[in-house]
Formats: sequence, C-alpha cells, structure tokens
Amino acid sequence: MTPVLRPATPSDRDTVLSWRNHPDVRAVSLTTHVISAEEHATWWENATNDPRRHILIFDDCGVVIFDLREDPPSWSFYLDVEGLGGGLLKAWLRLEQAAVDHAFGPLGLTRLGGEQLAANKQVIALHRRFGFRETRRYERLIDGVPQTVVWTERGTEQ
Repeated sequence: MTPVLRPATPSDRDTVLSWRNHPDVRAVSLTTHVISAEEHATWWENATNDPRRHILIFDDCGVVIFDLREDPPSWSFYLDVEGLGGGLLKAWLRLEQAAVDHAFGPLGLTRLGGEQLAANKQVIALHRRFGFRETRRYERLIDGVPQTVVWTERGTEQ
C-alpha cells in the first residue's frame, strides 16, 4: 500500500490535537503540556494560513509538519499512537519514507532538519535509517528542566 500524504483540512484540526495530546507523544515532545483547544486553534489558524508551513495528514493516522520559514527547513511528525496500537513501527517507517519523498520531491527541498530529545533514541535511530545525521546537540528547557536536544539533518545527496 502506497503511503498517502494529503493537505490537512479544517475537519482534521481536532483529530490532530487529540494525537498531539496523547501522553506518549507529549512525553517525547519539546512542549509537553496538554495543549488546550484554544491554543491549538490559534496555532492551526496561523500554520494553515502561512504558505511556508505545510500540515499534511499521513494515511489518516498521523501528521507531518514542514516549516519552510527556517534554513534549513524543518519537519516534525506524530502518529495516532492509540489508534495504531501494535502497528506503530510500521506506520513510523511508512510515514518517514513518505515525508522524505515529499520533502525532496514536491516541496523541492535540498536540505531538511529536525530536532528531537536526545532521550528519544528510537526516533533518532529511525531518522538515521533514512539518511539523517546528527549535526549538533544543545540544551533546552523542557518544563523547566534542561534537556539535550539533537538536531538531525539530511540533504538531497543521501
């Protein structure tokens, strides 16, 4: 089955919030508080009205967000942890391939980066599998506690 990335629509807004607020997603995010409906609505409005930001729905079980306002552009993603159950790893692999193909295909990017907590070794390993490499580490306060963040990056040469 070919993975599908489609532009998010207004009807996806609340579903994306429920995925983002899942405790397992929040635990590995750079913002760990429960996001209110109002906070999410403001973010959604700003993001969906900015042509340099792309919110894409993956197979109706995840979201990929590309931010082209930065150099290099960055990306993030999360999945419907609860809905996928035992199929989470398979979905992760398919989502990452679809995201990389989209970034270096339709979006026309030559570089793509992203940040993740150093403790999130599974995602770092997943990114490595798809040609991303660690380019730097830095400290960032997460809930008032210093945490190490890893920036991974990939170019079209991979």
